[in-house]
Amino acid sequence: MIEDMHRRNFILTAGASALATQTAAGANDRVNMAVVGIRSRGRDHADIYARQADSRVFAICDVDQAQTERAIPLLEKAQGVKPKVYQDFRKLLEDKDVDAVSLATCNHWHALQTVWACQAGKDVYTEKPASHNVWEGRKMVEAARKYNRIVQVGMQSRTTGHKEKAIKLLRDGAIGKVYMAKGLCFKRRKSIGKKPDGPVPPGVNYDIWLGPAPMRAFNENRFHYNWHWFWDTGNGDIGNQGVHEMDIARWGLGKKTFPNKVVSTGGKFVYDDDQETPNTLTSTFEYDDCQLVFEVRGLLTGGESSITYDGANFIGNLFFGSDGFLAVDSNGYQMYLGEKRELAQQMKATEPKIWDTAPHMANFLAAVKSRKVAEQTCDIEEGHLSASLCHLANISYRVGRKLAIDAPNENFGADYEANKLLARDYRAPYVVPEKV
Repeated sequence: MIEDMHRRNFILTAGASALATQTAAGANDRVNMAVVGIRSRGRDHADIYARQADSRVFAICDVDQAQTERAIPLLEKAQGVKPKVYQDFRKLLEDKDVDAVSLATCNHWHALQTVWACQAGKDVYTEKPASHNVWEGRKMVEAARKYNRIVQVGMQSRTTGHKEKAIKLLRDGAIGKVYMAKGLCFKRRKSIGKKPDGPVPPGVNYDIWLGPAPMRAFNENRFHYNWHWFWDTGNGDIGNQGVHEMDIARWGLGKKTFPNKVVSTGGKFVYDDDQETPNTLTSTFEYDDCQLVFEVRGLLTGGESSITYDGANFIGNLFFGSDGFLAVDSNGYQMYLGEKRELAQQMKATEPKIWDTAPHMANFLAAVKSRKVAEQTCDIEEGHLSASLCHLANISYRVGRKLAIDAPNENFGADYEANKLLARDYRAPYVVPEKV
């Protein structure tokens, strides 16, 4: 799947000369993109924007000098234009030639970078999850609206053909009244082991990398990718791979508000290592007329129902209704009806196995040009709501009990212990402001 898939070659040689020609002609019609965080997923961002007819990678930004040095010649070859290079995101925002930023940074940076970018008049594409916590997700929405910015969240299932059709079936009542959505994130994760603190790698601005998070000694196990498994910087796999399926589950149920209650139980089982977040988690969200159930399993496991096996994982969504059920994953969907659960309809995925990021980014670029928020398939409001479900589950897990939710106010009412985890203490000067 998206996080562990071995990354494609950054800029494929086949299209390089054509891209250089496109950049030379009609460059003024293009959106000048700045890709922030140019390692791994950020290279995917740069690759896609370099290939889009209406954008170019005008600048790149990374706290790790080694990442930008590797990206520069590849982008120069692909576009015929060398990108500008920044290490400090704040300096990038001063560049008036940058139209929009594409964030492939760690979870704990998404909100502040989005708010700063909106304040600077830049549009934003941010990787999922939209936020690191519930409170700052709402601040992202407020900033987007206040400064009239286009802010798209990278949950590309919203721009994936067979998934859009599956959701339409649910909307049209194809399986009757939907009473439960179930998201599966059965993604194999091996132990990260234990590593001692050590020196900051050469060329890395560790202070900026930490940003809003508390100051800690550098540890390789908290750095590249494994930051997902620590509360300071990540949200566990429910907020990593899982937020994709969480979004599909909420989308299928048609829910635009927080649920009434949440309970989440599990643990970090089997491994004795540095990871803080659970590798096994079962969460249940209660709405007035239905439930959303979500499971995370990072250990060896079997699958469930019609969710297909991709060689290592079972990842997808199940929807149960009064007349049948529907299963959808990256390979397609199947719908079963009646007491005999007979196959009534199915569709195979037609998109190449790249998780449809290119169409999703094309949708973002179209909205940047039209200035129409409604044209986005995953506006920041949608991203905030789905990310918040992951945060609510983690909060219930961390406090160890079922929680009642004040849905309109996006908090836990008078529950002080749970409310403390809706936000965080920010490390100055990397502070998400109360008033954006």
